[in-house]
Amino acid sequence: MRSRGIGVFDSGIGGLSVLRALREEMPLEQFVYVADAGYAPYGERDDDHVLSRAHAITQYLLKQHCIKVLVVACNTATAAAIRELRHAYPQLPIVGIEPALKPAAAMSKTRRVGVMATRGTLNSEKFRLLLQTLQGTATFVLQPCDGLAYAIEQGDTFKIEATSERCTEAMGSFGSKFGEIDTLVLGCTHYPFIADQLRQLVGPEVAFLEGGAPVARQTRRLLSEHAALVADTAARSGAMIPQPTFFSTGVVDELRLAVLRWMGLDVQVHSVQIATTC
Repeated sequence: MRSRGIGVFDSGIGGLSVLRALREEMPLEQFVYVADAGYAPYGERDDDHVLSRAHAITQYLLKQHCIKVLVVACNTATAAAIRELRHAYPQLPIVGIEPALKPAAAMSKTRRVGVMATRGTLNSEKFRLLLQTLQGTATFVLQPCDGLAYAIEQGDTFKIEATSERCTEAMGSFGSKFGEIDTLVLGCTHYPFIADQLRQLVGPEVAFLEGGAPVARQTRRLLSEHAALVADTAARSGAMIPQPTFFSTGVVDELRLAVLRWMGLDVQVHSVQIATTC
């Protein structure tokens, strides 16, 4: 089982921020990444659409790549589909991602936390239940960022700047004073890629939290529990670090350029057709 790969999927390039954290945590693992760009964006589609795509991609990764664990590297897909995926594939360890509300509440000194996410994530039952468990720990300012993930996908600098400015202004004041937001949760895997732009808008005092590193740690724990983790001793002996394999249901060059830009890898991206399940 150790030799089998880890499946990772997102609606597009956002999951690359999670893949980057996974590779840092487990450099000798083989990863298979699927960007479902042909059916994106997830964040502005209904749950049924996201759920059907999640099932289709999971089946593809199991049948074609015989994965040993699945990472749902998308907040919207985690919220809409992870419960059903775990029920449908009980033998497959599945790791999801969710906005880092709990650590943000613990970190915030002003007790005011901003949450930037897609509308699909913020409207989900899973997010609502998570928010309920944290009542009284902090005030959460929820901001749906319509179009921001898509603008990042397209590399549209103008739309990224305009949407980021609109969203941060709508959230109110940022800073370390009473009543100001001092902690910002990046609740979409795309958003870490524009952290520098967001930093210019909210100022240097605001802490940013994203979900990639916790997902990587949880994935490592699951693999260890199943005796499926590639031994770290191989890394110390100079073993070659494998390159991930990339697939896209959309335009392959968009993913290839994103991998080069965000991960520094010049790789081939394979086109794949994955039919929607009923």
